[in-house]
Amino acid sequence: MQTSSWLISGGRDRTVGAPLNVPIVPSSNFLLESSDPDGRSYARAHGTSSTEALEALLGPLDGGEALVFSSGMAAATAVLHRVPFGGTIAIPLDPYHGVKHIAIEGETLNRWKVIRLDLADTAGWVSALENADLLWLESPANPLMTVADLPTICGAPRSPDTLVAVDSTFATPLLQQPLALGADVVMHSATKFIGGHSDLLSGSLVARDPDLLEEFRARRTITGGSIGALESFLTLRGARTMSLRVNHAQTSAQILAERLLEHPEIVSVRYPGLESHPTHAVAKTFMTGFGAMMSFDPVGPGERAGALCDNLKMIFHATSLGGVESTMERRAVIPGQEEIPPSLIRFSVGCENVEDIWDDISQAIDATKGM
Repeated sequence: MQTSSWLISGGRDRTVGAPLNVPIVPSSNFLLESSDPDGRSYARAHGTSSTEALEALLGPLDGGEALVFSSGMAAATAVLHRVPFGGTIAIPLDPYHGVKHIAIEGETLNRWKVIRLDLADTAGWVSALENADLLWLESPANPLMTVADLPTICGAPRSPDTLVAVDSTFATPLLQQPLALGADVVMHSATKFIGGHSDLLSGSLVARDPDLLEEFRARRTITGGSIGALESFLTLRGARTMSLRVNHAQTSAQILAERLLEHPEIVSVRYPGLESHPTHAVAKTFMTGFGAMMSFDPVGPGERAGALCDNLKMIFHATSLGGVESTMERRAVIPGQEEIPPSLIRFSVGCENVEDIWDDISQAIDATKGM
């Protein structure tokens, strides 16, 4: 079955008389059966029927079994905290700021050692496999859009105790398959493209090893990272249209990136679908599309980037990404993102008409010219 069809048909109860959509079950606890002590008893530990349906839908998309969390950060934390005391974590130079915060905080507390590597330094990542307990890859990266050579890094020989995790949020399961390339676990902030409507917080881990997944399940239960019934329902509903949304948005993204690249008021554009992108050639070898995320820098000081965002009329000046609506924001003003180029605007392309998106960008550029 094609992925686009599975997204619509998977995770549903096909029992005669069952509701077509798995209902919201607003209950924290469930009736017990003494003969089945391992049965569902408490939502923090076992979730609800909508949680199970969401996990049943998401797992096959990445070629494994899924476990859903209250947010992408809750999912990421479950992986990071698996590293033993005194261990070593390899992270990108510029990872998502929440992941960077946890990694650096752990190093400050002498919990582990952190190695920071350029995502494009494939040899460095392969070398890190010799000493690291965890390689945390983020590809494409947020917001510099670097694409890691996942086939080489994930497929390299390593110790059974070394875990390779990939944050695949920007690519979604539609555009790359890290588990098939040799990764151990894939993380998604399902808040973004999977949910797709900017109305929930959700995260997921997908792995092939059932023992590894049970480790994450135990950590989710202990730390309280379980997802709520309503959020499960909304994520599941949003995921049904992910293929339609992502395909539409990335088609527009390619057009917009090419136009921005030629615009005299734009200094640089970072989009893996552009031949000028430093990791375009690598991305072409294993990605089936380049996604709906990019970043660009207008001419002038950082303040112009902020003013450009303020002058948008249809596109929303807002954080986060992956919704049906296009959003932009200047990332360098976000606490913990000070190393980002001061004029960088992160652009999440939505599902509006591409010409309307371009018209809005163009008028905002014109309105801030000369700053």
